[in-house]
Amino acid sequence: QVQLAESGGGLVQAGGSLRLSCAASGRTYSMNSMGWFRQAPGKEREAVAAISRITGATDYADSVKGRFTISRDNAKNTLYLQMNRLEPEDTAIYYCAASPRHGLMLKSAYDYWGQGTQVTVSS
Repeated sequence: QVQLAESGGGLVQAGGSLRLSCAASGRTYSMNSMGWFRQAPGKEREAVAAISRITGATDYADSVKGRFTISRDNAKNTLYLQMNRLEPEDTAIYYCAASPRHGLMLKSAYDYWGQGTQVTVSS
């Protein structure tokens, strides 16, 4: 089992920045992929960014490329999402997820999810 807890969400003006953190505990050594997903009201949950826990390889949704950066600190068992130049369209609940598979951006590959943190971007 893996437990995930997100933090760092909040209200920010368009053009601003936020950094999300995800503290992982439990059998984190068995996870190969970690990712950030988001869900806006009335929309499906979508992949934002993902990283291989072992190689550090990353992948991003087209909508956030060049603005968001995913990183991890394996020693601290913490995943981060640095979000710059935020847009109102980025408003959503952001979820951290972990997977023992190498699926990166594939939502169905993830078994463990955090409770989510709200990000609201005002125009």
